[in-house]
Amino acid sequence: MAQNLRKKTEQRVVINEELMIKNSEYTIIGIDGGGTHTRGVLFQKGKIIAQAEAGTSRIHTVGVGESCDRTLNIIIDLCRQAQIETSEVDSTVVGLAGVWLEEEKLRAANLLRTLARSNRLVINDLAVVSDAEIAFEGALGNEDGIIVIVGTGSIGLARIGKNHFYRCGGWGIELDDEGSGAWIGKEALTAIVRELDGRGRPTKMTYALAQKVRSIDLKNPRTIVKSYADGSFVYSELSPIVMELAEKGDELALDIINRAANHLVELPLTLAKHFKSKKIKVALMGGIIHNNTLLSQKIFEQLKKDKRFDVHIASDDVATWGAISLGLKMVEESKEL
Repeated sequence: MAQNLRKKTEQRVVINEELMIKNSEYTIIGIDGGGTHTRGVLFQKGKIIAQAEAGTSRIHTVGVGESCDRTLNIIIDLCRQAQIETSEVDSTVVGLAGVWLEEEKLRAANLLRTLARSNRLVINDLAVVSDAEIAFEGALGNEDGIIVIVGTGSIGLARIGKNHFYRCGGWGIELDDEGSGAWIGKEALTAIVRELDGRGRPTKMTYALAQKVRSIDLKNPRTIVKSYADGSFVYSELSPIVMELAEKGDELALDIINRAANHLVELPLTLAKHFKSKKIKVALMGGIIHNNTLLSQKIFEQLKKDKRFDVHIASDDVATWGAISLGLKMVEESKEL
């Protein structure tokens, strides 16, 4: 059912055709630095000619230094594949998870330039923005509307007019990110340890965790703490277990998924208060959405009940195309100066 839902509702991102044709002679790099993966593409002569991928570049996870190092390696890889020098790239747009404040963007951009110079590389026009901003660009372009990203983290972002952005959620798992993959995993662990203590109801998630993480011995439950501290697993890696067991009828797993859906639906409902229009475009995206999960189905069904929302599922390449689109706009602006 979830698979049919995606086929019926997915919309592939389309960059403004006039913008693309006018600037097809330019070379653009777009990078989506998400909470789980970092994906980069190189756009040349109107199409993607190179792609590269690395681990997360979320600054609050790996630190700004490692984040920029991974980003630079992707730029180098893309240029190597395209058989060009980095100096031949006309603009580079990097969307990083966990970055929002202008000072954070400038810090990352300056460090990236410094790392490039230390490697005797030249990077021309460079912009570091939030990964939510490139996702918005890819999903809705210049149109007003709302995006909801559900992956390792979760966030809702609305735009009205050219520069009026409003955000909801996206505080990080330490404070919030309710409904995200990390939140689901954290809630699962809470249910598991409650069962082990005798405080909570039995759940198949306990055995599934031990099967997934071999360093955990249920006869010695404190190995869960040691395994987490050692990095044997992270919260988000448990979300597929919860999804699977929820579909099989585990009550506690299903309760987590239902609560996750309610939390995520709150994001566009809260952001809708900023709109005066009767119809609001809402684009859903992120790993949990694109993997055709039970959770994505529940979110979609709940939002469709609200007649204000025109809901669709964005394609899984929406963020990288959004970065390319912003890069093309940077070229346009520099030509006008």
